[in-house]
Amino acid sequence: MVQAGKTAYTGLFRHTLDDKGRLTIPSEWRAAHIAEATFLATPHPDGYIAVLPPEEVDTLRAKIAAQKLSDSAAQKFAAQFFSKTQSFSYDKTGRAGFTAELLKHAGIEKDAVLVGSLTKFNIYSPARWQQEETPATGESSGDLMRKLDI
Repeated sequence: MVQAGKTAYTGLFRHTLDDKGRLTIPSEWRAAHIAEATFLATPHPDGYIAVLPPEEVDTLRAKIAAQKLSDSAAQKFAAQFFSKTQSFSYDKTGRAGFTAELLKHAGIEKDAVLVGSLTKFNIYSPARWQQEETPATGESSGDLMRKLDI
């Protein structure tokens, strides 16, 4: 049995937006959450949608709450970040709707690629994901693992 806060967002899933612009969240990723759980979707600067699950939302909430109201740089960042961020939950069949702005940012028109990164997941357009999959010159996977001390 999967426990809340222990979901492992792993794997790659290819899904298509339905006629209402909703995307199905993989059942493996929904298993530890109640349907009303709050996720955050935000445009990542690298051209995809980064999705924070409830436990990551709680961590982010604590960090933002710790910022002083008098810290204008922190307040400006929070306003800019959260003005582009969407909070969402999924329906009983696991579908979630995303704003037109988020989908446009990620270049998603109909098809999407959902990619796990253990504690959160990302949503890419197929073309953007293909760019991510293309090996970059330089560091190998082994080099990156050593760098991350994995």
